[in-house]
This record gives sequence, structure tokens and C-alpha cells, in this order.
Amino acid sequence: MGDGREIFGIVVLSVQVSLTASLIGMAIGAPLGGWICTLRGRARRIWLAIFSALLAVPTVVVGLIVYILLSRSGPLGWLDILFTPTAIVIAQVIITLPVITVFSHRACAGQWAEHGDQIRLDIRARWRQVSELMRMARAGLVTAFLVAFGRAISEVGAVMIVGGNIRGSTRVMTTAITLETRQGNFNVAVALGVILVAISFLVTVLTWWVTRERGQRTNTA
Repeated sequence: MGDGREIFGIVVLSVQVSLTASLIGMAIGAPLGGWICTLRGRARRIWLAIFSALLAVPTVVVGLIVYILLSRSGPLGWLDILFTPTAIVIAQVIITLPVITVFSHRACAGQWAEHGDQIRLDIRARWRQVSELMRMARAGLVTAFLVAFGRAISEVGAVMIVGGNIRGSTRVMTTAITLETRQGNFNVAVALGVILVAISFLVTVLTWWVTRERGQRTNTA
């Protein structure tokens, strides 16, 4: 691998695609998690079971599905975005969506159990009920976002399949570490590994801090 600028570019690309995927996943998954809370009985259990089951889907399978969809012979091949950062974002959105949905449901469930009847009385439109619920559970939603970002930036299998690990284009930290280790360039692999661990550690600390603050506010409320 080349100089420090190339390593810097890999780190920046990794953060960009994972952050973009997490934000898109948040825009979809957070309202979904809140919406599931507003459902009753069997419908709530079914939807929650579906997204909980999706958490267990291997990420390489997600990568394979996205590859088939975006390949030239696939239904979305006309988009011509396979082996681009956009393809990586799509795969990471699919990977993070169940994470965000389930964690958002957990964040909203307590608020709904405590304030759901009042919200139903004050707000008739379902989408406004979900919006209010998300506002009340915003600290938990931040935790959901951080967990999803941590999972996205550490993903390698799906990213390798749909991104192709192309130098200067789709090479991110996880795929670069894999390549450099295979080639025996351990100094570069270790350097990238340290950066990845540092980012993951930072995300973990932020998640802990948000969860701690949320717990303190709950106890003092």
C-alpha cells in the first residue's frame, strides 16, 4: 500500500460510508421501531420477531443478495453501481436496519408503556404518535445509532462482496486489513487495525455514556 494519504483516504471512506448507511438506517429503522410499539397484541409480536430474526442473518448472505440484485444480469443492474461506495452503503443499510429497529423499539417501549394511553388520547394520527414517542426516547435512539454505526464500520464480508476492495475507490479499513495481512504487509494492517479499534472504542464509550445519562435521567425523573 502507498503512503499515509492513502491510509487516510481509506479511513475517511470507511467513516463516510458507514455514517451514511447508519443515518439512512436510522431514518427508516427508528420510526419502524416506534411504530411497532404502537401496535397491539399479535401484530406487534410478529413484526418484532421478524426484525429480531433478521439480526441473525449472516452479513455475507446480505452481501450476496445485494450483489445479485446489482449485478449486470440482476434486476437493478441498470443502475451500474456494483463495486462502488453506493453499493457498500446499500449493503450496510440492510445490515444495520434490523439493529436500529430492534434497539429503537427497546428505547421506545418503556415510554410507550408509561405514556402510550395519554399519547393516544392527545394525538390521533399514528405518524404523529410515533414522532412524539421518538422525541421522548431520543437518548435511546442515539444508542441505537451508535450500535449500528459500530456494526457497519466493522463489517467485512458483505463489503468485500459488493465493493470489490478496489484501491482508491471501495477499499475500506476492514477489507484493507484483510488484503494487507494476506500480502504480509503487517505494519499497514496493524496501523489500520489500531485505527479501527480506536473508532470502535470511541463508539463504545459514547454508547456507554449515552446509556448512563439516560439511566440517570430516568432515576431522577
